[in-house]
This record gives sequence, C-alpha cells and structure tokens, in this order.
Amino acid sequence: MNTKYRVIIAEDHDLLRNGLRSMLCAQGEYEVVGEARDGKEACHQAMTLAPDLILMDLSMRGMNGIDASATIKRRTPAIRIVVLTVHQNEEYVREALRAGVDGYVLKDVSFDELLLAMRMVMQGKKHLSADVYGYMVDSFVTGREMPAPKKAWDILTARERSVLKLIAEGRTNRQVGQYLNLSPKTIEKYRASMMHKLHLANLTELVLVAMNMGLLTTLAAKCAEPNVDDVPAHPVVDGGADAVARLDDYPAGSAKR
Repeated sequence: MNTKYRVIIAEDHDLLRNGLRSMLCAQGEYEVVGEARDGKEACHQAMTLAPDLILMDLSMRGMNGIDASATIKRRTPAIRIVVLTVHQNEEYVREALRAGVDGYVLKDVSFDELLLAMRMVMQGKKHLSADVYGYMVDSFVTGREMPAPKKAWDILTARERSVLKLIAEGRTNRQVGQYLNLSPKTIEKYRASMMHKLHLANLTELVLVAMNMGLLTTLAAKCAEPNVDDVPAHPVVDGGADAVARLDDYPAGSAKR
C-alpha cells in the first residue's frame, strides 16, 4: 500500500525548511502539505490541513514550539509531532514531552535517524535521539536531583522563559516586543514579574539565571549588555495565550480534511 503521510514542517530557518522539504519529498512516502515559520502558523495549519505528522522546531518567533505542540495536541491529539531542535538540556526535553510530543530529535542527527523517528511515531511509538535518551535514562536510574536551574525553570511560565531568553541576549523591550508580538509595556511587566518571582535585584542577575537555565550560551552572554529602554507602549495586540485563545474558534477535533 503506497500511503503517503501528510507532513507539516514548522521551522523558521528557510534553508533548513527547504532542505527538509526536498529530502522528504524524495522519499516517496511523505507529502509536505504545509510549511510554518512560527508556532501560531503551525497551529493554524494543523487545524486546516489535518496532517499526519508535524516536524516542530522549538525556538521560533512568537509562539514557541512547545506552546504550539501543547495546543495542537489538545485540539487534535491524533496528529504526531516530532520535535527537531538544537536544545539538548533536560528541561526542554521534559517540557516538550509534557506538551505531548511523540518524538524529540536533535538537529545534528543524520537524515536517516530523522526518518526512523518519523516512522516510529507513525507506528504509535515514542522516539528520542540517542544522546537525549541516554541522558534521560541516566537521570532516572541514578535518581539524582535536578540541578538548581530546575527551580527557576518551574517557577517561570513558558512565555516568561521566552521573554527571558531574548532579554538576556541584550534586546530592548521594544525589540523583544516586536519579536513576540507584544507591547514594550507588556515586556516590562514580564521583566518585573520574573525578577520578583526569582528574588533578583538587577538585570545582570537575570542574565545569569538565563545562563544557568541553558537559555543562553556563554558566548551570547558575553555579548549581552544590560539595556533597559523606557519606550511607551504601542498598539500591538499581545500574543502568547493570545494565539492559543484564538484557536478556540476551532472546536475540539475539528481539523478539516
């Protein structure tokens, strides 16, 4: 039986997205029916195109891949989702699995391993990249306590972590707001909320927390300078649960065929 699986590629890097599309189409068993550049677009396409499987990047503009995966799984749980990401730290893996993803694959794997992951999840199984699987099993077997950053990770919401990463990279409130489709005033509120939750006194401490959480590389941190702007709010429609809420226009299980 020559059944072709319908696939959506959610990836904000054009080169990678185009490459994945070409390689998948060459396989014969996959049909790329949609391409998304952010989580919100991925959710919309999931509802309208009814794919069998989504390849989901985690770090995309606006709505991130974890939020998008949770939303899609809540509305149409039959859709399989394979995360394709550079993020290897345990908190990202755990949160993605909590969101309901079926596979977690690192971007440095071979194309053959990606195909294996896709085939396994289409058979109803779970798949983790070998490095990720080994780390998670070791963590479970040894029963070691989670490192200190786990506390900060759990305290902050997914949206706050997205804001924190961008702030720690040295972006202004206006720049973070443009990236996430939020107003500068809302970003300032997120900043104040995070500092209050984590009992921090200044932006430098906030950057250090981001580093400890694995949200920021050391090189990026060296380039990041505290840059607190005081720009007025502009009439941007705030996103976040924003984009999720608008998906409630689709009744559960209403993906269009």
